[in-house]
Amino acid sequence: MAKKDLTTEVLIQIRDELKQTREELSSRLDQTNSRLDQTNSRLERVERRQSETEVRLATELISVATAVNQLKDVLMADRDLRQRVDEHDRRIALLEQHAH
Repeated sequence: MAKKDLTTEVLIQIRDELKQTREELSSRLDQTNSRLDQTNSRLERVERRQSETEVRLATELISVATAVNQLKDVLMADRDLRQRVDEHDRRIALLEQHAH
C-alpha cells in the first residue's frame, strides 16, 4: 500500500505542477497577446502616418515639378529676349558704322 500511496502522491504532484505550468503559460500567453495588440496598434499608426506622408510628398513633388516647369518657361523666354537684344545691338552697331 505504501508504494501505491507514493505513486499516487507523485502523480498528484505532477498534476499540480502541470496545472501551475499551464496557468503560468496562460498568463504569459495573455501578456504576449497584449503586447502583440499594442504592437499592432503602433504599426497601424505608423502605416497611417506613412500614407499621410506619402500624400504630402506627392503633393509637394507636384508643386516642385510645376515650379521647375515655370522656371524653364521663364528661362526660355529670357534666352529668346537675349537673342533679340543681341541681334538689335548688332544691327544698331551696323547702322552707326554706316552713319559715320
